[in-house]
Amino acid sequence: MSHDEKNPTIERIIENIEKVMIGKRNVAELSLVALLAGGHVLLEDVPGVGKTMMVRALAKSVSANFRRIQFTPDLLPSDVTGVSIYNPKEMEFQFRPGPLMGNIILADEINRTSPKTQSALLEGMEESSVTIDGVTHKLSRPFFVMATQNPIEYEGTYPLPEAQLDRFLLKMKMGYPDIQEEIEVLNRAEKVAPIEQLTPVIDIEGLLALQNKIKDVFVDDTIKRYIVDIVNRTRGHGSVYLGASPRGSIALMKAAQAYAFMYGREYVLPDDIQYLASFVLSHRIILKSEARFEGTSAEDIVNRVVARVPVPVKRLVK
Repeated sequence: MSHDEKNPTIERIIENIEKVMIGKRNVAELSLVALLAGGHVLLEDVPGVGKTMMVRALAKSVSANFRRIQFTPDLLPSDVTGVSIYNPKEMEFQFRPGPLMGNIILADEINRTSPKTQSALLEGMEESSVTIDGVTHKLSRPFFVMATQNPIEYEGTYPLPEAQLDRFLLKMKMGYPDIQEEIEVLNRAEKVAPIEQLTPVIDIEGLLALQNKIKDVFVDDTIKRYIVDIVNRTRGHGSVYLGASPRGSIALMKAAQAYAFMYGREYVLPDDIQYLASFVLSHRIILKSEARFEGTSAEDIVNRVVARVPVPVKRLVK
């Protein structure tokens, strides 16, 4: 990981999140990478480790409108996207927006709801719009979804189809805090909730301006080749049934641009790709059943692939 000077605005956003989240700096950083790159995050974790708090802190830090959707087996697509209701006075249908019409959405326990409702959320993520009764409604910008799912061993879950996992820029786990961090959680919980005291670091316009700057981060041809080599090797790996698609290559490039920008650089380094590869690619590959039986994880495969692909050595500064 690089240790360049962080962009001051981004550093202040992360410090804000750390006022409510203890010991999870990498999760805050990666969430911001996805937000800046215009992508979405999938968090696979057990309940109660502070996911809601983190997303609320992120929303407050960028003055964004926060919505939380609790996914349950009986949730309908219209509960997520909104519904058209007939107004007899006006003699026309009027659209009542659902919670998906916010800026920063926490989609909690997405694998507890039916595939039909899952796909209503995923259409919004992919198209930045939702279609209700034949009318398309644009979603506001920025639009960022952090979806959480319980580990699949939990009962009563509908695993997300592979094609839909591909909609997420990054997938990560938060994990439990260590003992010292958990004691600090208790110390803070005794006092007033820190989330109430957070103040915004930037406004929505400022965030959109940052998102636009990400596109200007330079990606050398040797880096593009490096990304494609890594992604391509996931397709030919002996333990992999289905490798990452070209969407995976694009996601890795965009994430690396956002990560480089976060560290105050105008160009992407091979280090950025190495650090981000397992977060961006592991949920995009399907392992063969024998590999899963042996306890191999998709992260293991991506890390092995990265270790084997030769690193470009050309000087990368413009």
